[in-house]
Amino acid sequence: MRVLVTGGAGFIGSHIVTALRRHGHDPVVLDALLPAAHPAPPPLPDTGFLRGDVRDPEAVADALRGVDAVCHQAAMVGLGKDFADAPEYVSVNDLGTAVLLAQMARAGVRGLVMAGSMVVYGEGRYACPRHGVVRPGPRRAADLEAGRFEPLCPACGAELTPGLVAEDAPADPRNVYATTKLAQEHLAAAWARSVDGRAVSLRYHNVYGPGMPRDTPYAGVASFFRSALARGESPRVFEDGGQRRDFVHVRDVAEANVVALEALGSLPAGACTPYNTGSGEPRTIGEMATALSAAHGGPAPVVTGEYRLGDVRHITADSQRLRDDLGWHPRTAFHEGMTEFAHAPQRDSATAGL
Repeated sequence: MRVLVTGGAGFIGSHIVTALRRHGHDPVVLDALLPAAHPAPPPLPDTGFLRGDVRDPEAVADALRGVDAVCHQAAMVGLGKDFADAPEYVSVNDLGTAVLLAQMARAGVRGLVMAGSMVVYGEGRYACPRHGVVRPGPRRAADLEAGRFEPLCPACGAELTPGLVAEDAPADPRNVYATTKLAQEHLAAAWARSVDGRAVSLRYHNVYGPGMPRDTPYAGVASFFRSALARGESPRVFEDGGQRRDFVHVRDVAEANVVALEALGSLPAGACTPYNTGSGEPRTIGEMATALSAAHGGPAPVVTGEYRLGDVRHITADSQRLRDDLGWHPRTAFHEGMTEFAHAPQRDSATAGL
């Protein structure tokens, strides 16, 4: 199968290209090599490579020639610095996806696997002892400032028990990035209905592993901590470190993309099917920082009590549907992956050295 991988020179995309080749497929890469993601030329994949932006219809049309399916990874990721980033997020993520889908419709390409995100859920699943499953609203700055980090029951104010979110949970994006990721799914669903196509959105959890960018406000928390350790500094853990996440290794995510691409023909036509993509082993951010610091040889993390308003407290999703439907299973255990990541090379970022 010939597969176009948008953003294939990036962190996750490059691992997907490697996995596709290992499974006997023919990947071709479209990547704009934007300075925000690639301040220096990255190692280019040993496969067909086209430099172009997914927002450029001509570049996308050229890249789609002879392609059987698309693996869409090109995106602006992370929470960013402030709301001033909103136009760029919408442009890269949503306009880029719309242009790609329009060109796929014209080219007759009917299969899509895209990088979704668990951030579309907002806060995770919570249960109140009196009211059952509830959805707390956004946390207030006054509570966070006072160190009250746990969301409470919106009906009675009781403490809540966090749980796993399934794909049928209502979406509730809490920041600009999350909003653009949900819009991408809606665009893919509209495209699939219009052309009788098949689309999959792999809702990634916190992806980490070799090749993560360093020293950038747009990377994930694992990258922040690894960058600090490389500088000889303690990872700075926000809030009290008790935030629950699911850290999934990038090689497992790459395999999930290959599995989904190979299964497209058996999935419902005219729909975009979401699949949570996580390790299935929830960990706190404090646990992750401690494991990474120990594997690196120190220094130990520091819990700061700082916070970001756009962050959610707990978000861990149930990835069983992906295992049941497509037979995917993560293979990299948490401590094994953190030990590797503690010593793995990172990519330079646009803010490195500033």
